[in-house]
Amino acid sequence: MTSFDSSPTLTAWRALLAIAVVFVMLATTGWTAVRQQHSSAPREVALASWAKDRIAGHALPDVSAPAYRLAHFFATLTAGQQVALADKYPLVVGNLDGAPVTLRYRANRHALVKAEWAEEERAKDTRLSPDGRHQASLRLARFRSMLSGDRQILAFDPSGRGRAAEVLGDLDRAERISVVVPGVDTNLLTLERTGVKKNAAPVGMAQSLYDAERSARPGSRTAVIAWADYTAPVGIGMDSALGGLATEGAERLNSLLDALPGTSDVSLFCHSYGSVLCGVAAHELPSRVSDIAVAGSPGMRAGSAGGLHTEARVWAMRDSGDWIEDVPNMAVGGLGHGADPVDPAFGARIVSAGGAIGHSGYFEPGTESLSNFAAIGVGAYDSVSCAGSDGACHREISGDTEA
Repeated sequence: MTSFDSSPTLTAWRALLAIAVVFVMLATTGWTAVRQQHSSAPREVALASWAKDRIAGHALPDVSAPAYRLAHFFATLTAGQQVALADKYPLVVGNLDGAPVTLRYRANRHALVKAEWAEEERAKDTRLSPDGRHQASLRLARFRSMLSGDRQILAFDPSGRGRAAEVLGDLDRAERISVVVPGVDTNLLTLERTGVKKNAAPVGMAQSLYDAERSARPGSRTAVIAWADYTAPVGIGMDSALGGLATEGAERLNSLLDALPGTSDVSLFCHSYGSVLCGVAAHELPSRVSDIAVAGSPGMRAGSAGGLHTEARVWAMRDSGDWIEDVPNMAVGGLGHGADPVDPAFGARIVSAGGAIGHSGYFEPGTESLSNFAAIGVGAYDSVSCAGSDGACHREISGDTEA
């Protein structure tokens, strides 16, 4: 009798089952749609005005120009001219890869102040439904939180569900830079949370990683970016099973990476659907990206680590209680994200997720998952705990600053 486990028929049935699961999710959650994202009139007006404006007799650059061209443009301006542009066009300069980071912080503070005022008016507008006023109140609270203290907001766009990025540490002087790439349901309202879900939100993830990196290597100049600057899928719907949003997000991520100051090594920490995005971005990553670490990944849109076509080391972890393990790893007609990164056959360096709790607990302080991320982030590779007892995740590591 032919072994059913190795039968092509079983493979086909598994693929059909996977498709059925996706369509059940689709039926119960509905199509999540980018078409539901609405443009913000102020930003559109600002972009149109920017395209027609001039400074010192010269036209302003195309906002879609490569980061190095935009950096060159700002380098030709005086400090006063830079500030004038940031104050006049905060929603443009604050999101412009290639603009000096401190100038972006200034621009985004201006943009947040304006957004705060607009949302305060909306929250009091009796023409809105009660739910509309409630949403306005939630956004108002978010904007006020982002304006508190001396927070360094690297990107801010209140359009639709909103996008943002925040920097912890001194990005200009950092010796190592880490970028946290979150997954589904990432937007302005989920940028940060309090209580037990604090470290499951992008800012909480980044703060935990930043603290852990400083503990792993005291005195090291590190910076961590909470990067929620892409349109993520809403819930477990069709968008989360497809790669369209990951492709769009990958372009934005690589634009950010191309614009980072200095020459320090960069590590990516990609959670859930964020790992899909990182997988799509991998083949065009700047050479300074030394590591890609994924947690709770449904796949990276590649059949193997080699299929990512990157020189970066690829690390993967998954907690034993993570429900993502039950998501079928398949790729049929663009549906699904391919091979499981924690399958040894994939070829990633499989590291321990000890202490992590389920799908959202990889950045909890005191967990082995977070300490492993921190070790990767500061280049202390010999401190990484492999998932197995044979130390296979340490194979052929060059440039280990600890070894």
